[in-house]
Amino acid sequence: MITVDGLDRLAPAHYEPGSVPRAVRRHAGRPDALPVGRPGKIGLLELDFERVGGRTELVHRYQKSPLQIMRPLHFDPARPDLAVTFLMSTGGGIVQADRLRLDLRCGADSAVHLTTQAATKLHRMDADYATQQVHLTAADGSFVEYLPEPTIPYRDSRFYQRTVITAALSATVLAGETVLAGRLARGERNAYQVFATDLEWRRPDGRLFALDTVRFEPRGSGVTGPAVLAGHDLVSTFYAVSSAAPAREIADTLHGSLAGSGLPYGVSVLPEDSGAWLRVLGSDPPAVAGAVHRAWDAVRRLLIGAPAPALRKC
Repeated sequence: MITVDGLDRLAPAHYEPGSVPRAVRRHAGRPDALPVGRPGKIGLLELDFERVGGRTELVHRYQKSPLQIMRPLHFDPARPDLAVTFLMSTGGGIVQADRLRLDLRCGADSAVHLTTQAATKLHRMDADYATQQVHLTAADGSFVEYLPEPTIPYRDSRFYQRTVITAALSATVLAGETVLAGRLARGERNAYQVFATDLEWRRPDGRLFALDTVRFEPRGSGVTGPAVLAGHDLVSTFYAVSSAAPAREIADTLHGSLAGSGLPYGVSVLPEDSGAWLRVLGSDPPAVAGAVHRAWDAVRRLLIGAPAPALRKC
């Protein structure tokens, strides 16, 4: 038995979400290939970061294939204390019956940037579905960025992700998510069966202060209407939760960074004046990526006085 805090890491209660949306759950089944729970189907990653001396260090790591990392790097010239960490997978993407869980803990006054090495690919599924849970904790005075590369749901994929970000009042957390309509270069658009995510923002006492729920089911309620993708191929969301600047100023900064971009977008203040968020649509991946990068750079300059670093991923 492999335990964490006295709990069995390989018990379903640990790697299965407590609740899966019905639109995803109704696809449950037993694949002819590896079923839920077999080696390689439960991916676990636990990372603990703490400030040690003048920079942030990884002080605890547990990883179970297919999830893994390389060692954190410190190459941001404006923030040499920042531990840049690439989250990686030993597989070529997420497949049916995968159950992934990431527990990412950033200690007091730490500075951490978390991203993925490449886009997350959701492969075709003919039995069961796949899930991923992300539990990110940002302690007092920490600066945390969680900015994974886009997610690409392939034809007939079924996926649910629950992300819980617990941010102390004095923490700054920048988080983002981008979803493509499919393998656009192959002309594949909205051919997946269901893509569902829940993003919960909580305080250390467990109190929920913001919730973003996404449900894309092309063959059900549809995804091309005005309240969903409105005919676009990408949707990207960026959140800035911080007390380092007034929420209204953060919102104005996000709005200004995309003014003149030609992309449809919206910005609003988050509940309890905890920060602001941005959602942008588009059909040109480089244009959307550039817009989100400008928003990230502008908010970074506002909150910590440093530009966004150049991250090269090959």
